[in-house]
Amino acid sequence: MKKAVFKKLFAIGAVALASGAACAQASSVQLYGIVDVAYRHTNNEGPATDKGQSLNQMIGGGMSQSRWGINVNEDLGGGLKALVNLENRFTADNGATAGGYPNGSYFQQSWVGLQGGFGRVTVGRQYNILFDLVTSTYASYPYSPYMEVYKPEIGFALLARADNMIKYTAEVGSIRGALQYSFDEKAPTGGKTMGGYLRYAADGLAAGVGYQDYEFASGKKIKAWTLGGSYRTGPWYFNLGYGENKVDKNLPASDAPVLGAMWGSAANGGFGGGAVFLNANKRSIYKIGAGYQLTPQLNLGAHYFHTKQSGATAAADATANFLTLAADYAFSKRTDAYFEVDNTKLKGGNIAFPNGATSRTGFTVGLRHRF
Repeated sequence: MKKAVFKKLFAIGAVALASGAACAQASSVQLYGIVDVAYRHTNNEGPATDKGQSLNQMIGGGMSQSRWGINVNEDLGGGLKALVNLENRFTADNGATAGGYPNGSYFQQSWVGLQGGFGRVTVGRQYNILFDLVTSTYASYPYSPYMEVYKPEIGFALLARADNMIKYTAEVGSIRGALQYSFDEKAPTGGKTMGGYLRYAADGLAAGVGYQDYEFASGKKIKAWTLGGSYRTGPWYFNLGYGENKVDKNLPASDAPVLGAMWGSAANGGFGGGAVFLNANKRSIYKIGAGYQLTPQLNLGAHYFHTKQSGATAAADATANFLTLAADYAFSKRTDAYFEVDNTKLKGGNIAFPNGATSRTGFTVGLRHRF
């Protein structure tokens, strides 16, 4: 009798262990990240009385912003999956959490979602549809997808991420579409968004169009849309695109800091200025670039951006031209070194760098490891 009971208990234990193993195989947790440190030199960085002085820096993200994150993927059965992502950004030169985000958040992505035959639904802080479309369809660098330290194109992406967002993505053959909505929750910075995109990709060709708006705390809106494409053939990669931001007229001063965060970052080319955020109501950007894989390890790229803004008065009218050249050498699939040169030229009465300079040239040399 005791022997029979023991056998039954053993069998139950074996089944439980097998079930646990099966569950463990159906769920995965992945730790990933990038560590990127670079040396950057720029000119025209001195005070207004001596603009020509140069600046030498060690920066914690030249080609990519350094980060670490966790991806969770659980098979729920019947083709349904649960997804989770948490991602923190930091500056690898000093180990500090990356700043510059309006909400001061520790995690730059923090979302949970479900994926199945219906598509994918994710909720939380995540990339907006403008960022998704550009980086997946006509990115400046297909292996990066842009230069973190010099990224004029991201200055038109309405902060690139949004809090409190619901995003739905579906794909049918070569067509992918996405919709987003986020709540402002009566925040002093606003934050309600709505938008979507359509994208086509097949046989080396990719093209897409997207629209998104952002509602400020006052109820005024900034509306953005983008259109572009890319083509890969052999070692060549070509891309071009257009983007536009349009702000409702008579934006109150209380909303200016949010608009300034969208448009005024030095990494976005320094296309900004004190009075400009209140006076300008439209900005547009044209981008064109090419890349060439010279060897299996060495990639070369060149990109040109032309931006223009206008407003109710001539004082807000301005243009900016950005040029960047880059070479990336891959030591392995995970480790690469890069060299980048960039030039910025600003034109307009109220458009200048903080010290009053209207042009700047820089170069960046860095090392990046992805895990």
